[in-house]
Amino acid sequence: MTASPATEIDFEIHPSQTRVPAAERMRILADPGFGQVFTDHMITLRWSAERGWHDGKLEPYGPFALDPATSVFHYGQELFEGLKAYRQDSGSVVMFRPQANAARFNAGARRMAMPELPEETFLRALELLVAQDRDWIPDGEGNSLYLRPFMIATQRGLGVNHPSSSYLFCVIASPAGAYFGASKAVKVWLSEDYTRAAPGGTGAVKCGGNYAAAFAAQQQAVDQGCDQVVWLDAAEHQWVEEMGGMNLYFVYGSGSSARIMTPALTGSLLPGITRDSLLQLIVEPAHLLFAFPQLFGARQHPLFQLAIEEFQLPCLPVQVGKYAYFGPQELRNNRNGDVIHRSALISLHAIEIRQMHRGDKDDGSFLKARVLANEIR
Repeated sequence: MTASPATEIDFEIHPSQTRVPAAERMRILADPGFGQVFTDHMITLRWSAERGWHDGKLEPYGPFALDPATSVFHYGQELFEGLKAYRQDSGSVVMFRPQANAARFNAGARRMAMPELPEETFLRALELLVAQDRDWIPDGEGNSLYLRPFMIATQRGLGVNHPSSSYLFCVIASPAGAYFGASKAVKVWLSEDYTRAAPGGTGAVKCGGNYAAAFAAQQQAVDQGCDQVVWLDAAEHQWVEEMGGMNLYFVYGSGSSARIMTPALTGSLLPGITRDSLLQLIVEPAHLLFAFPQLFGARQHPLFQLAIEEFQLPCLPVQVGKYAYFGPQELRNNRNGDVIHRSALISLHAIEIRQMHRGDKDDGSFLKARVLANEIR
């Protein structure tokens, strides 16, 4: 499907009359956790084959009423995005590269045979919700307001011969702390029994089916004392693709000779916004390799005995502060639990990125955001 005709989509504003009391909100923000508490409002917008996008609203957060035969329950036609809004030292609030999320959302919509949403409407929905619920943005290092835009098929009826004829777009928000904790070293589990995605499938889309199919492997990882799964390719189960909640980078060497390797985007792994941001920081293409590291070959030689303490990220075209990494990382074989190798993953935990705000004129207004290595992509 394609987007509706390029007409401006209005949103009616219906503020909640039963907001969470300030004292209770402050108690929640002192230790927000992740994804368990939601703000006072949400955005909704509907699409139908007859009317296109319509009935945009900012309204009180609350449940939907859906028929048991609604298409999304039976055929999983849905997709979502994830990004964050940050409170700056100046008191201003910014989002990190939301235009990239808008573009990825529409790429996913095309793959899932769903209607595209005009990017300006996507951004407007985010801005409205963040502005309305900005008091829910927690202060402090690693804290943010997590934004979850999503779209579901809402046609009533059963049948697999065509996509839904109606959809609901929604944005909800949740105050969030660091997903794995502020300084936790993340242990990861190498999955040989399960596959996340295959060529020609939906691996490049943030759709629920990808995550539902990953729970068995994730539970296996947890049972082995690990935090995340490292997924291998579907055909040979030999080539690293990505982790359950983030893309992977490997650093070879140190200093001026350091090289960065990351799996290529082949359609079976998600094109992460953080991944793309890091690639844009690298100004020496010769130091960047798009490849599939053959993990099992690493058992015989120390490819991943890496040191990045001296590795310097270039400071153009963005200003880079300091950097850090979570390490050492452990990759474990899920057959016997042995540690295959230790590697250092690039972490953006302490990279500070400044960009011009939307607009061409340098008026001193910058987007300033911290990209977290443990960020849900």
